[in-house]
Amino acid sequence: MTTIEGQDRVLATAQQIVKSLNINTKATEDMILILSSFDNRLSNITDLMEGGTGDRFMSAEKIILRHDSGLGEPSSRSSSPWEESSTEAAEYLEAVDTIIQLTEDLNIQSDADSEIMDRAENALQLAMSRLEDEFLHILIRNTVPLDIDRLYGSIRKGSFSFPSNGIEIGDDFESYREDEDGGSGSGYHHERGPSLGGDVFVDLIHPEAIKELKAIADRMIRSGYEKECCQVYSNVRRDVLNECLSILGVERLSIEEVQKIEWKILDEKMKKWIQAIKIVVKVLLFGEKRLCEQVFSESELIKEISFVETTKGCVMQLLNFGEAVAIGQRSSEKLFRILDMYDAVADVFPDFEFLFTYESGELVCNEVKVVLTGLGEAAIGTFIEFENAVKGENSKRALLGGEIHPVTRYVMNYIKLLVDYSDSLNTLLPNTQEHDPISKELDDIDSGDTLSPISCRLLSLITTLEANLDEKSKLYDDIALGYIFLMNNILYIVQKVKNSELRNLLGDRWIRKHRGQIRQWHTSYLRAAWGKALLCLKDEGGIGGGSSSASKLILKEKFKNFNACFEDIYRVQSLWKVPDDQLREELRISISEKVLPAYRAFVGRHGSQLESGRHAGKYVKYSPDDLENHLLDLFEGRPTVLNNIKRKGT
Repeated sequence: MTTIEGQDRVLATAQQIVKSLNINTKATEDMILILSSFDNRLSNITDLMEGGTGDRFMSAEKIILRHDSGLGEPSSRSSSPWEESSTEAAEYLEAVDTIIQLTEDLNIQSDADSEIMDRAENALQLAMSRLEDEFLHILIRNTVPLDIDRLYGSIRKGSFSFPSNGIEIGDDFESYREDEDGGSGSGYHHERGPSLGGDVFVDLIHPEAIKELKAIADRMIRSGYEKECCQVYSNVRRDVLNECLSILGVERLSIEEVQKIEWKILDEKMKKWIQAIKIVVKVLLFGEKRLCEQVFSESELIKEISFVETTKGCVMQLLNFGEAVAIGQRSSEKLFRILDMYDAVADVFPDFEFLFTYESGELVCNEVKVVLTGLGEAAIGTFIEFENAVKGENSKRALLGGEIHPVTRYVMNYIKLLVDYSDSLNTLLPNTQEHDPISKELDDIDSGDTLSPISCRLLSLITTLEANLDEKSKLYDDIALGYIFLMNNILYIVQKVKNSELRNLLGDRWIRKHRGQIRQWHTSYLRAAWGKALLCLKDEGGIGGGSSSASKLILKEKFKNFNACFEDIYRVQSLWKVPDDQLREELRISISEKVLPAYRAFVGRHGSQLESGRHAGKYVKYSPDDLENHLLDLFEGRPTVLNNIKRKGT
């Protein structure tokens, strides 16, 4: 036997003797002292049995075993030190620290050392199981449900705004209607999504529990149980976020289910989604990030993994809905909500990049980028669908009274809404222009202006609409009514441009040119509608200053023809509709200025020649004041007294 082997046997024997005396602390100490003084080879037994493996180890082991569900006194089985008192919990954590320290420091040199290490590792395993269980219960017990009313209260006080544009957009041209004041008709009321700004915080876990969670997490990570700790944490917090989504009105739907939803219901879901993604990212995910940083401060890696694993499911549920919308069937009424979704994702994308920084988080950011790109493509595709619908609109039904056509209202209100999304559309449109050339008819715009992509597209849309209206004006048999139709519709377009952000895009020159166009149609209307009546008031056809029978006969025919023309015009044009008060008044004034002086002069020159004859009132039926009063009934869109007068000579 070698000297080294002999020393090991002596040391092992001494350790066995001491171990057998563990039940008696005084006897153990005495034996260690005796053996150490007997042979200096046994001096290091003190290091082995004191501190890490002596009283402190046995005391720590006893505490661990006492709270283990399989050992200890029957009365204390499965008891939780955290449920008993804060002192018990602190004592348990101190015992865990002792065991961890031993496993880190013990240098195994003998079988006895191995046995001690086995006991320590067994105790540590039991402790980790207990800590994992406590970690789970603390997380669940201290979870705070999302108080949606309180959250919205905080939002309304300074962070969210709900702008409304007061415009209704229907799902097709012909069904669109609008009140006189620009109010609502059929379709849906488009309201921009809320805009989140500032800092809104919510606690989804009681703050006092964070210290306890961190204490447990630190020890589990130190002991190599970070995977179990991370898994428990992620499972609980993932469920919390899923519940938050449910509270926010976001359902778990497959892509196929989303695409089967009818538009009105889908629109409501899209609005809730827009609101939810802002709240989830800017409030909930930042809150989860903070919580992970507090609980897992000892490990950057575990901190990041726990955050990603916790939030990934919630984020993917939101993104799946966005993807389903992006690849869904395109129709014009969806454009604004899709743009709202695009803007919402674009707004939170920098937050995603900030929150998900490590490699595992980059995958989430990539998914967000894919959905953002898809929504952008869907928006532009839908916009092009709308452009094509305007170009292809060819209804052949002439509106009674020359009123504003539904397509005019629809297109202009649609365009007015599009201006609100100029920033997004200017970002998206350049990528599509090479495939979908824009209109080259830019003569209406100041040559010094540099038009943005959206300005060019909107100008193209309006130009297309004007050409469409010009064709529709030709559907009227009465040329004068065609001019009324053009004035009504082009004035409506001009007013929409002037009273909105469209004015900044198209410029004042565009407005001036179109007002000039309206004046030209005004003049053309007067000529077409009143030319025949005015011709009756000209001194032609042998009218002299005398009172010959021939002259009177011609005068009677002149007055009779004028009366017939006027009554026809009155009967028809009182049913025509000019909605704009100013245009209606301008038309009446211009008619008065053209017709009344001519009539007054004609009556003044020749009316006396018929006064002495029988039935003079049959021919000079109206005084100039009568005509002026009757003119006030024109363009009201309703029948009047003269509509019941039977035309003379028919």
